[in-house]
Amino acid sequence: MKLNESSWANASAVTVGIIYVFCAAAVAILPGFSRTVAQSWFHGMDLAAIWTGAPRGNFVIGLLTAMVGTWLVGRVFVGLYNRFSK
Repeated sequence: MKLNESSWANASAVTVGIIYVFCAAAVAILPGFSRTVAQSWFHGMDLAAIWTGAPRGNFVIGLLTAMVGTWLVGRVFVGLYNRFSK
């Protein structure tokens, strides 16, 4: 089965964009909980020294780079998948 590269890349990028927005909202609304969750993902590393709390002016650039990066990875992934599934 051949997958459509653009559709996969677009869906992946939009999904990551939605997750990014919800994550930024969680950090703004529940900063303590968000820090605890983030720290658990980094296997107990102390994030206190680098934790900035609520998202600042870098929200838009973070959103765009996350979506563009995900789009590129999705495009490459499906291209490789289609090649290997022949």
